[in-house]
Amino acid sequence: MKTTIAIALAALALSGCMSAEKQEAQARDFTRSESLLDAAQRNAAITCSDQTQCDRAWSLTKDYVATHSSTSIVRADAVAIETDVPSRSGRAVYSATRVAKGSGATITLYAQCRGMYGQDRAMGADYDDCVKQIGPTQNGFVPFLRQHLSSQ
Repeated sequence: MKTTIAIALAALALSGCMSAEKQEAQARDFTRSESLLDAAQRNAAITCSDQTQCDRAWSLTKDYVATHSSTSIVRADAVAIETDVPSRSGRAVYSATRVAKGSGATITLYAQCRGMYGQDRAMGADYDDCVKQIGPTQNGFVPFLRQHLSSQ
């Protein structure tokens, strides 16, 4: 009987350690993912130099948003492209802004994902799935525009 209790207590202690180690690993992964998402957001902006180039880039941005969002576009005008809010968790949606700068503009792609964050911006149930969608899409935005703008 004493041996069984000792084994049970040792197992309980080990599971507590593993749980703490697992929580620390999750916290590190979350911090790393947040850094990657911040970098992806910074990478998702491009400046165009004149009205013609900006109009073409804006048109391509609308196509990019429509292709990558899990919902349809509900607004598309000269300064913003917005998609509908997703009805289900784990779905990424994108929007964009066009801010005039001299004779050109800065176009920025934004992302959000329902279920990505919980209270106080803690990791939500669909965080990992959302990161897998958002990071590559935002990082691919500027190369997509550059490729299509240079082929004209």
